[in-house]
Amino acid sequence: MKTVNDFNFNGKKALIRVDFNVPQDDNLKVTDNTRIVSAKDTIDKVLKDGGSAILMTHLGRPKGEASEKFSLKFIVDEVSNVLGCSVKFVDECVGDKAEKAVSELKSGEVLLLENLRFHKEEEQGDVNFAKQLAKLGDIYVNDAFGTAHRAHASTAVIAQFFPNNKCFGLLMAKELEAIQKVLKTGEKPVTAILGGSKVSSKITIIENILPVVDNLIIGGGMTYTFVKANGGNIGISICEDDKLDLALEILRKAAENNVKVYIPEDSVVADNFSNDANRKVVDTKEIPDGWEGLDIGPKTIKTFSEVILNSKTILWNGPLGVFEMPNFAVGTKAIGDAIGEATKGGAFSLVGGGDSVAFVKQNNYTNKVSYVSTGGGAMLESLEGKELPGVAAILEN
Repeated sequence: MKTVNDFNFNGKKALIRVDFNVPQDDNLKVTDNTRIVSAKDTIDKVLKDGGSAILMTHLGRPKGEASEKFSLKFIVDEVSNVLGCSVKFVDECVGDKAEKAVSELKSGEVLLLENLRFHKEEEQGDVNFAKQLAKLGDIYVNDAFGTAHRAHASTAVIAQFFPNNKCFGLLMAKELEAIQKVLKTGEKPVTAILGGSKVSSKITIIENILPVVDNLIIGGGMTYTFVKANGGNIGISICEDDKLDLALEILRKAAENNVKVYIPEDSVVADNFSNDANRKVVDTKEIPDGWEGLDIGPKTIKTFSEVILNSKTILWNGPLGVFEMPNFAVGTKAIGDAIGEATKGGAFSLVGGGDSVAFVKQNNYTNKVSYVSTGGGAMLESLEGKELPGVAAILEN
């Protein structure tokens, strides 16, 4: 797996696909610069070697048309702040204007191209558009893990124009390494904690990881599909009634693979989907009519925490309860604490997927786990065993 560390960029122009699809406020100021910070090491390596960096990214969904709101000129200041140098900007990403800006770029300088998705050819994976982009650099670097599952012009198609001069950025390498640790090289016991509301959205992941994990912890809304499938009463808890057979099939496959499955034994239930609802702790299999499970209970917290503390490799995807409501965030926080404790004791922990990442950031757990993935969809597809076009394009000779 070639990374930027395998190249010397002295006098070279590095064309780097980054993922600066960052959140902004109403004044278009960046509200979370995590993705920019994540690309800094790769860009720094190029500049330290004496090369120049041409950054390309998308922002939002402009649907193939130029739009003031989605212009990257509004993030230039934040990129400059993070990199600690003045970043140049050109309001095009292909054509004469972009080529002129690149030709004027000196060693040690950084140029940000305009939003790739102002051109519909980007998402179409158009070869000619990729060829125009390729003209801008000597070495192609893909450091955009968040878009690696898309076969777009700048993430996958472009690599063919750099047969011997293409590599991964350091963020991308870290992401792939973290996933490999869970799926292939992780020290045992390996524990996967899967939360969220739907079994259907996690089924492919579960099927792919069963041969490699020792423990599967189920939490969140999908708990109740498993409980109902096993004949329990779940009151008005969320449930995919058309997935009851699937839940039983998962349990059967887990048993075949000698995977121990942990389903919450008690739940914090509420008589209304609200933080202020009446709540009580009940056996998960005996939720009264008119009540719904919104968090894991104290017995479950104890059991799950013990499993986690005895694990050497941990994957966490999805919250264990409705963590957006403080009264139902207790379980997710306790699991976060247990993962932090296990990590401190030498375990490797990977957190990924929108809600888990949001939780980790909001509650300052980022430094308590080994790695927080920057790419929700890309990470999930990797865990499902799918080949990511942006990764395959770099690995192809």
